[in-house]
Amino acid sequence: MSRPFSPLTSQLVGGTLIAVLLLSLGYAWHVRSSLRGTADGSARILKLGHGLPTDHPVHMAMSRMAERVHELSGGKLEIQIYPSGMIGSEAECLKQVQNNQIDLSKTSTAVLESSVPEIVAFSVPYLFRDGEHFWKVMNGPIGRKVGDMLPGMRGLAYYDAGLRSFYTTRKPIRKADDVKGLKIRTQQSRCAMDMVSSFGGAPTPIPWGELYTALSQGTVDGAENNLPSFDTGRHMEVCRYFTFSEHSRVPDMLVISRATWESLTPQQQEWIEKAAAESSLYQRELWIESEKQARRKAEELGVEFIDVDRKEFAEKMKPLYDGLPPETAALVREIEEVK
Repeated sequence: MSRPFSPLTSQLVGGTLIAVLLLSLGYAWHVRSSLRGTADGSARILKLGHGLPTDHPVHMAMSRMAERVHELSGGKLEIQIYPSGMIGSEAECLKQVQNNQIDLSKTSTAVLESSVPEIVAFSVPYLFRDGEHFWKVMNGPIGRKVGDMLPGMRGLAYYDAGLRSFYTTRKPIRKADDVKGLKIRTQQSRCAMDMVSSFGGAPTPIPWGELYTALSQGTVDGAENNLPSFDTGRHMEVCRYFTFSEHSRVPDMLVISRATWESLTPQQQEWIEKAAAESSLYQRELWIESEKQARRKAEELGVEFIDVDRKEFAEKMKPLYDGLPPETAALVREIEEVK
């Protein structure tokens, strides 16, 4: 036979239910306010979270975007930025945008490869002929089409993440065959791993935050990334060689929750698109300066910079091109046709 609740237990249960109800109502009010603004005409606030430090060119560009949105809207629309992983890592922020928990974030397109097969094309080695070709693709019909393919999100603008090259701790890479047998850290990108394998190396996916230790302890022999990351990751402290293989140019993308985007008025959408496009141009200027600064710092530390015959490196990529999925191969052909 069940026993009735004591008066004290009944009070505790009742209090807990009331607290849960109040929290639920408060959360619902917060979501409604952030999506639709308040009835008294106060500013609508959008939240942008990312994992980059505040001195990174992409963060600085997004800060400029927030300023421009404020100016264009006359303060009716605001973007609050939460940098440096304050509300989650890059992957966590991306998931929050997809789930409409925050409004905007930044991601490397390589992170999206598993959910958008076409976007693998942006990681294919030696696909872009030069910077002009790259930006014609990103800012043209192909870039817009890919930006509309994202699950639960919409691409707003692309940011420059530079040319990715190899850097190593002990053995210099002076020709393509020098990669053979080396353990090279890559992103969690099938295309990046296949690229290293095509050179005869051993691709080793390691989280970015653990890479400095992996390089210094010899867990990996090297990595592949851009010059500013070589600097901000302090990898130049443990790597003696930087080889300008310049094998890929994987962009960053500014994304917005699709639910947030569809809740905006046409005027608000116009403000955000204009500010995002301007921030992309501004970031490209910052990126060029950050590359120069990173090289100066590395040279002061004694890093040897090595120029190579990139055609020789590109020739090793034929098996990778032959094995591309149909959706990726189709987009690669489209990109190659852009003049």
